Amino acid sequence: MYSHQPGNVAPPKNSSESSTPVESDSKHGTNPATTNGYQDTMPKSTTALTPSLSPATRLKHKLQHNKDLIVCPGVYDGLSARIAQTVGFETMYMTGAGSTASMLGMADLGVASRNDMVTNADMIANLDPHHCELIADMDTGYGGPLTVTKTVNQYIRANVAAFHIEDQVLAKRCGHLSGKKVVPTDIYLSRIRAARAAIDLAQSDIQLIARTDANQQHGYDECIARLKAARDLGADIGIFEGFKSKEEAVNAVKELAPWPLLLNIVENGHSPLITVDEARQMGFRIMIFSFAGVIPAYMAIKNVYEKLKYQGVTGIQGCGVGPKELFDICGLQEAMEVDEVAGGADFKSV
Repeated sequence: MYSHQPGNVAPPKNSSESSTPVESDSKHGTNPATTNGYQDTMPKSTTALTPSLSPATRLKHKLQHNKDLIVCPGVYDGLSARIAQTVGFETMYMTGAGSTASMLGMADLGVASRNDMVTNADMIANLDPHHCELIADMDTGYGGPLTVTKTVNQYIRANVAAFHIEDQVLAKRCGHLSGKKVVPTDIYLSRIRAARAAIDLAQSDIQLIARTDANQQHGYDECIARLKAARDLGADIGIFEGFKSKEEAVNAVKELAPWPLLLNIVENGHSPLITVDEARQMGFRIMIFSFAGVIPAYMAIKNVYEKLKYQGVTGIQGCGVGPKELFDICGLQEAMEVDEVAGGADFKSV
């Protein structure tokens, strides 16, 4: 994994973090710490990861010690996340577009607030934090350096494993809509600096993903320049959003190697479709399918509602999924076990 100097920002002299000497973990650029009851430092070996490690530490370990491609479905609420876990995904991606549509019923035009996104990420990340890692959209960071810092700290406390922050203007839009505008490079890099400094001060392993949307407005070379600058400031991973061709994707991986890149797939969007096998061959390290949950959900729900409207039935009778089966996906058995361990009998029979 690409090695960087962690932030170049020292904690204040009166900081409680700096008042007690802590042995530095120079290999990984962080100091030993714990977050939310989890061990938040890298294991000294590449043996099996344990649930005692934070989701951020587990993801960091996978990126450093496992060269395979990490494939993540896009999730946007508790049910979609539960389904992804049931299928067997260990790493998921909380899509900003899907979250905005699901929580607010609105288009992804920068209307989701910091609190909206933090609340959703917190809920999803903690459904099963011992075994699953969540990569979350952080949009533009929602303001200047102070706001970026506050948001990063909230994502850390929420057990988010990684987040991406981008260079669009505050009145942003989905990366696969036309008319995108990005901020000047110095403002973008101030977001990266603030995020890196917040992570280092918190002594967290949360992975900082620098995203650029500059391709539509400024072209390929500007994207590479911005990502290289973000990398040099300590971003752990990069996203080149909105590839115009597969050749651009291949070249970006080569130009930025060995720094890991994340590939965002949006079917029917502005970029060519790249398969998992192709992304693996190209050398991407993480692959997210942002609309893999929300669009199929829209199609299925619309189909049932149309049947109800025009035929007077839903068509789901006999499908094999009733309330009990749905609740099983949503942790019914685990909830029953919690009640039983505590000596309760309220849910012994459901």
